[in-house]
Parts: sequence; structure tokens; C-alpha cells
Amino acid sequence: MTGRRSSGSQLDIRKSKFAVSRQAASLVTGRTGTVAVMVPTLNSWFTGSALSSLAPLLRSAGLQLNVYEIPDLDERTAFFEHLPARRNADALLVFSFDLTEEETARLDDLGMPVIYVSQHVDGRPSVYVDDVAGALHGTRHLLNLGHRRIAFVPTEGASGFTFSSNERLLGYQQALTEAGVPLDDDLVVSTRTGSKRAAAEALGTLLSLREPPTAIFAEQDEVAVALVWNLRRTQIAVPERVSVLGFDDQPLADWFDLSTVAQSPSEMGRLAGELALKLIDDSDGDHERHIVLPTHVIPRGTTAPVAARTTTGAAAAAARDDQSTSSASE
Repeated sequence: MTGRRSSGSQLDIRKSKFAVSRQAASLVTGRTGTVAVMVPTLNSWFTGSALSSLAPLLRSAGLQLNVYEIPDLDERTAFFEHLPARRNADALLVFSFDLTEEETARLDDLGMPVIYVSQHVDGRPSVYVDDVAGALHGTRHLLNLGHRRIAFVPTEGASGFTFSSNERLLGYQQALTEAGVPLDDDLVVSTRTGSKRAAAEALGTLLSLREPPTAIFAEQDEVAVALVWNLRRTQIAVPERVSVLGFDDQPLADWFDLSTVAQSPSEMGRLAGELALKLIDDSDGDHERHIVLPTHVIPRGTTAPVAARTTTGAAAAAARDDQSTSSASE
């Protein structure tokens, strides 16, 4: 029994020495040995994937990870009032936050590297995916399958992700314009993530149009899966009657055989961590560096060429329009 107590005491001594040595190193170097991360939610595939690659990278460099989850306005106000990262971190990574100019200026005054992840911030180090190009290529995929009535379903109320949402809408619009397809505001219908009913309401709006879409591009895989579920529930075949494309390539996309635009949040987290380490070691480093990651279209079983009868119907409608125009001219 005495030996056990001795072993425990030795363990306590080792822990104490570790704590003392860390404090001593902090006094000598002026560093805390910690990197702070600010996220709008931890209940997210994107955030979890990014942190899963960031944490081991920092750990291998001898740094701890301190995560601040700021899910609502009260938490956000308190964070910026007290700015806890100022006292206990060597760098701050800001994940997917739509910051005001005042909030960005407050972070500029922290006196530490601040890296923005999954968003582009002018004049500050940023690591993000090319959402415009991703949505552009995704929409082109549907256009190349013969679709012309292509809907876009963005998300609303997803805290912090407005940057990506706006960029993806822009890419969708650019692809249609490039193909000579007129933009139709009726084909852009917002919904919420995590709600089958919200997806059903968005789908009902689209299917009630005089000319419903033959393809739907959802801003996120979760929304795309909910749309596929609702379509099949109402006996509308996917992709025979309506093609559905997502964005993300979450694991559920593979399980549901969902065509999607793939991004890699784990790669984003790793690169953001490497950039943080460089800026910690070199305070004169490139504080305006932007790392832009590519996306990839992954065709699976929810997209297919537009149905022949739909194409025929569209051609007939176009012929009627031409005939009406000709008659009016006469």
C-alpha cells in the first residue's frame, strides 16, 4: 500500500513539474502554449471535421486547443466584451462567423495572429473553399445533363455560414447566365437545416410553380437528403423526374448515393492550423495570406439527364411561345 501511495505522489510531482515548466516557459517566451478557436456551433459536420484535423496538428506542436462555442447573440456579446482569448492564447482561429466591422476591428487589437476559416476577410489571413467555383461547376453538371429549370435551395438561420451561402448562390447564378438561361427568382427557395417539414415546404413551393424545376441544387447535403426523402415519399422518382444535387460530401451523401459538390473541412482545418503555427513563430509573416481550396463534383445516383418527355414538353412550350410571338408581330 505504501508503494502505491509513493507511485501516486510521484505522479503528482510529475504533474506539478509539468505545470511549473509550462508557466516558466510562458514567462520566458511570452507565449501561452494555447490556440483558441471561435465557432458558432459544435453540432456541425463541418466544424467537427475541421477540428478533428486541427487538434492533432496543434498537439504534435506542443500546443493546446481552447474552443469557444458562441451559438447565440448573448454569448457573442459577452465574448467581444471580455475577449477571453486575449489572456490565454497565442493565436485565434475564427470559424464561419459573419462578423461586423466593429467585431473584426476588436479582433485586430488582440495582438495575436487571427486566422479566418471558411470565409474570406480582406487584409487578414483566411483559409476557405472556393464556394463560387463549386456551385458554378455543380450547376454546370446539371446543365450538361440537359436541365434548364434548375432550382437552388439555400439555408437560412445557419449562424455564421452566410458567407458560403451567398457565394454558392452567386456561382449558381453565374453558371445559368453563362449558359444563357434566364435567372428566375421563383426557383430560389430558402429552407432550414435539420427539418423535414421545412424541406417539404420548400419543395411544395417549387412543385407548385407553373413550370416546376427538373433539377434542384441544395446548398448543403443535409438539405439535399431531406429533399430526396420528401420527393420519394410523394412518389416523385429521383432522378428520373427530378435530379437533386448537394454540396459538402458528408458521409451521409455516400450512404444516400447523393450527387454532390465535395469540399474537405479536415484539410481546411489542417491548413488553418499550419498557417497559425507559422504566424505564431514569425510575427512578421504574411498576415494577408489567403489559402483557397478547390471543390470537386461527385456524380452519384440522384442526378441524371432530364427526362425525354420533359424535354419534349419544354420544346413544345417554346414552339407555342414562338408562334404567339409570330402572331403578335403579324
